[in-house]
Amino acid sequence: MRNRLAVAAAAGLILASAVAGLSQPLPSLKILVPANPGGGWDQTSRAIEQALRAEKLVSGSIRLTNRGGAGGTIGLAEYAKARGEGGSLMTMGLVMVGAILTNKSPVTLDAVTPIARLTSEYEVIAVPASSRMQTLKDFTDALRKDPGAVAIAGGSRGGTDHILGALIAEAVGVPGAKVNYVAYAGGGEAVASLLGAQVAAGISGYGEFQAHIESGKLRALAVSSPARLAGINVPTLREQGINVEFGNWRGVVAPEGISAADRKALLDTVERMVRSAAWRDVLKKQNWEDAYLAGDAYAAFIKAENARIATVLQGVGLLK
Repeated sequence: MRNRLAVAAAAGLILASAVAGLSQPLPSLKILVPANPGGGWDQTSRAIEQALRAEKLVSGSIRLTNRGGAGGTIGLAEYAKARGEGGSLMTMGLVMVGAILTNKSPVTLDAVTPIARLTSEYEVIAVPASSRMQTLKDFTDALRKDPGAVAIAGGSRGGTDHILGALIAEAVGVPGAKVNYVAYAGGGEAVASLLGAQVAAGISGYGEFQAHIESGKLRALAVSSPARLAGINVPTLREQGINVEFGNWRGVVAPEGISAADRKALLDTVERMVRSAAWRDVLKKQNWEDAYLAGDAYAAFIKAENARIATVLQGVGLLK
């Protein structure tokens, strides 16, 4: 009898310890979106909110604030003022890495605490349904003939959309610096200009153009993935003779100087979110790839990306 009681007591202690080790829901969360509504960062932020609510990982309010401009560097500069503030995240990604370099931003990613890389997404080149450019070859032929006459809409200058446009131009013999790139502070604005045929073409993550491609308002010419994406009947750049492959990643960071307890709470919450069924549904719906990488490993990745993108930007003439 005593043995059974001892075993039961031990089991109870183990269970109590396990429960005590579980992360509690965050009491509230603020998310800064360093872009205008409608683009990839905005979509990602709202998907995070959706998953956190579905999984009850935040017990109180979740407040999203958009602060667009200059590839996210305006939002970054504002976010840097929140030093030491717990319960806060900022959505960011590869675009911000490039924008910091091209805009010579005085505030860099040294002013934040990396939490996690979340997603990866390949880019798509699209034209209005009414465009005379029916194929990627039509697009590159027009680019060769007169690059200034082929206005290409996308996100911030020096971001992934801009870099891909420059890489495609370089691949067909046109200096990347000659690309007529029209930068917008938000994906919604870039899509509107493309739908209105104010520009010849647009480059963005597939998720931002998806609804309009599926409705027939836009025609996708190519994706920047190494192979065709599952369920998406769009040829790659490579299979059409353009030897370019390029992807975009997005993640979240916290303010610099937060406490170890606040950092752990955010890391635990984000990890529970990315392991959840709600987040898997988001990835499937948006055609995003799971690129989860957290904490110190993510911080090291950001440093490596800073060096890589600086080299790419220099190579296509977008950074001296």
